[in-house]
Amino acid sequence: MLLCHLCHLSATLLLLGLSRMGLCIPGLFAVLSIFVEPIAAYANGQVTIACDTMSPNHGYFPQKSSGPAIITVDKDVFTSKDQIKVTLTVRQSGTSFQGFFIQARDAADLNDGPVGTFSLIDKASQLLTCGDAKDSAVSHTSASGKHTIVVLWNPPVTKRGHVQFLVTVVQKFNIYWVKLRGPVISQLNAPPLPAQTITEAPQILPITSQLTKPFNVTECGSKTFCLRDPFGCDPELDRLCFFLSFKMQESSVLFELSGPSHGYISFALSDDKWMGNDDIYLCIVNDQSVQINPAHSTGRSHPILNSQAPIHDMAWRLEDGVTQCSFRRNIHLPGYSERFDLLDQRYYIFLAEGTAENGRIHKHHTQPLITHGKVHFGGSPRELTGSRSPLYIKAHGTLMFIAWVTTANIGVIVARFFKPVWPSSTLFGKKIWFQVHWILMVTTVLLTCLAFILPFLYRGAWSHSAGAHPYFGCLILTLVILQPIMAIFRPNPQTPRRSIFNWVHWATGSFARTLAIASIFLGMDLPALDLYNPWDTLVMVGFIIWHVATELILEAHNFVITCKAQKREEDKMEIMDSSELIDPQGHRFKMMVLTLYICGNLIFLITLLIAISLV
Repeated sequence: MLLCHLCHLSATLLLLGLSRMGLCIPGLFAVLSIFVEPIAAYANGQVTIACDTMSPNHGYFPQKSSGPAIITVDKDVFTSKDQIKVTLTVRQSGTSFQGFFIQARDAADLNDGPVGTFSLIDKASQLLTCGDAKDSAVSHTSASGKHTIVVLWNPPVTKRGHVQFLVTVVQKFNIYWVKLRGPVISQLNAPPLPAQTITEAPQILPITSQLTKPFNVTECGSKTFCLRDPFGCDPELDRLCFFLSFKMQESSVLFELSGPSHGYISFALSDDKWMGNDDIYLCIVNDQSVQINPAHSTGRSHPILNSQAPIHDMAWRLEDGVTQCSFRRNIHLPGYSERFDLLDQRYYIFLAEGTAENGRIHKHHTQPLITHGKVHFGGSPRELTGSRSPLYIKAHGTLMFIAWVTTANIGVIVARFFKPVWPSSTLFGKKIWFQVHWILMVTTVLLTCLAFILPFLYRGAWSHSAGAHPYFGCLILTLVILQPIMAIFRPNPQTPRRSIFNWVHWATGSFARTLAIASIFLGMDLPALDLYNPWDTLVMVGFIIWHVATELILEAHNFVITCKAQKREEDKMEIMDSSELIDPQGHRFKMMVLTLYICGNLIFLITLLIAISLV
């Protein structure tokens, strides 16, 4: 039975480890897969933030050519009791658009608010409330491709002479048209619409230049602040080096940012170590060029890109999968409330990277690098250090490794195999094997309980982005608390119910250990810790092999010694106690195996703790 359990345990955990190393095992742990969802910039059409400007706030400049879709109506003249059929359709067959935003406005003043209300015909559209005007705009419900949209417009009760339909059309995240003008319809007997001169403010495109070589680190710590990941890396020599430098020059600050990315690299200034309400700057790869965007976040929402950039002297470079960008921004930007003042305040700096598609950024797949302390931009330049893993999470991982790599497993092996080694020796009135087992298992319970609390202290709530790991943790905590309670109320060894307790105690402990190792595999790749792959997996797989091999050796040794004893005593009728069957040489062998096992566990533990300290 034990051998079957060991085989099942080792097979399960080894497969989990192999799956983390990228080997394809059909259907394995599919329920535990963690997907990183893209940052969907209003893909659901909830764009009430754009009611006034009708701009999608994607951070790019709108197109100036004629749009891919046009608006038509079924009437040119209306009364207050009419319904106007409004159709948005593509100009050419074979094309489509992803998003739209339709309003009707007073043709005499297109900067005024929306007029009238809309009614829906199909489920591809939804009604929006702009200001106090309910159902005054229509938008998409998803980012799927669309060819034709039909809605009904209801005229307002108050008299409006002439109404014009306006539409914003999004073909891709970075390709869109704002306020495309549709037909003008007139109320019955309305006076002619005065001739209007359409004047639009010229669109000033930012000037960017090309960088010609990687950034260098010669001025780091002396003339510039530098933040590097890994610490001390050189972007000229290491293409995997993430690098941020900045220095004050008169009334502005020069920023240089580089790192391996086919999507985006970014940094943010924050008052605390939490994403939200931050001053953000992104370098986004888009069609073999780099778009440099300031952005800001409100709460824990995705960043809002700002196309009207308060930055200048922008330059970029793409080379061998490395993205570089540089820009300047003024120390004080009083006209931009979302931009932080850089002279009199101190901020944490976040360094992050992720993927992007058509200029749309996705959530960063790893925890941002966060400086260990706040940075004073007006202070003396220095080398900055940071970590991608919060201290609470590092402590959580450390305690769990100690509990489930060392104390729990050593305690199990002592209880299983070392009762005959110390059959009558006592410590404080109890047998030595029991005292060792009890101390190690109580230590495991205490470490697990303390480690369980730390993530809640860090986040302040349940984490919905950690996949199955926290659920495993809750189940493990329940089992480790249940174990000592059962042990306290265990039946007397001479009672018939003792065998039931023994089986339940063994099964509960074995299940807890299996879940704990599986949970460690899951936790090592979570963004808040994310130990280095594949080395963390190899260490854990090595530990599993080491532990299972130790148990198999001790089990085989027990079997051999028992067989020899039974052969010697085959003529005896009584069943001898196992402690009388094992010779002293066998005891010495077991002690040697235990010593080697503890040393091996400590090596694995130290390796894992070093890995935690490096993130």
